[in-house]
Amino acid sequence: MLTAIIDYESGNLHSAEKAFQRMARETGAGEVVVTSDADVVARADRLVLPGDGAFPACAAELRGHKGLYDAMVEAVEQKGRPFLGICVGMQLMATTGHEYEETPGLGWVAGDVVRITPADAALKVPHMGWNDLVIETEHPVFDGINSGDHVYFVHSYHFRVTNPAERLAHVDYGGPVTAVVGRDTMVGLQFHPEKSQAIGLRMIGNFLTWRP
Repeated sequence: MLTAIIDYESGNLHSAEKAFQRMARETGAGEVVVTSDADVVARADRLVLPGDGAFPACAAELRGHKGLYDAMVEAVEQKGRPFLGICVGMQLMATTGHEYEETPGLGWVAGDVVRITPADAALKVPHMGWNDLVIETEHPVFDGINSGDHVYFVHSYHFRVTNPAERLAHVDYGGPVTAVVGRDTMVGLQFHPEKSQAIGLRMIGNFLTWRP
């Protein structure tokens, strides 16, 4: 089994690489590699798309690596490979992003990425730090994880899904803020599992052993 963490020059992947490699060893899930090689992505058994920064810049970088982008899309859309998006990598699964300018996403989960607007003006944006999950729909990535478990966020925009059934979990930050989306063989996490201690590692392990 091979898990490919896609490197499209959008963020430091060192901590994610170490967390995924650790959980692959603990769960017997095979090899984890960070790669910008389209051939490796094409033959990988599961894919991880991280992302740090602004939606338009990440989208441009991803599409700018055309061979890599095409291999990822084919693996997910045609081969049904399990896919995990993290932070902006999760937001890129949306139909459209509205950070700075309107930017098309991958369109894998219908919805828009919009600025967080807490009802309580005392709450600062970006939403930064620990917050507790409210799980809305059971999913294999939540095995051993419960509502109230804390994970770590750093973001100013969030995913407003079109179909409520595709929002698997949220957190409360002056109103509901999407934390996890998913459908079919795809799942996305707004928070950083590699920075979320035991809960994040458990979720990584769950993804690595998920057989959709």
